[in-house]
Amino acid sequence: MAYTLLSASRFATKLKATVHASGKLGFSEITAKELGFSGDVDHFVQFAQDDDNPAVLYLINDTPDDGDSFKVCKAGTYYYINAKLMFDSLGVDYTNKTVIYDMGKVQGGDGNVYKMTRRELERQKKEEK
Repeated sequence: MAYTLLSASRFATKLKATVHASGKLGFSEITAKELGFSGDVDHFVQFAQDDDNPAVLYLINDTPDDGDSFKVCKAGTYYYINAKLMFDSLGVDYTNKTVIYDMGKVQGGDGNVYKMTRRELERQKKEEK
């Protein structure tokens, strides 16, 4: 009998990125670590859109700086990408909704591609004083 052991550590945390009201795509600390982001070296990624489901994007990690890539920026311990124009062109309503991308590594290939499945929540309004 053949089997593959499934390690609990692979399923302990959820990878995600959130689109802020400014249009920046921010990564959770665990996601940034999984993607290998570090302040020691410039890091670039590319995005692709799923042809069958426009709400699904693919993040291609660790790409060269070739004009088609987005630079990963760092503020303190926080990593983000200035992707406002991309989200605007895709029609993502990040100003009225909280937009979260749940991420999972695409099996096969070189291991640097992550599927990003969009989910949207109503943005909580700040209470008026």
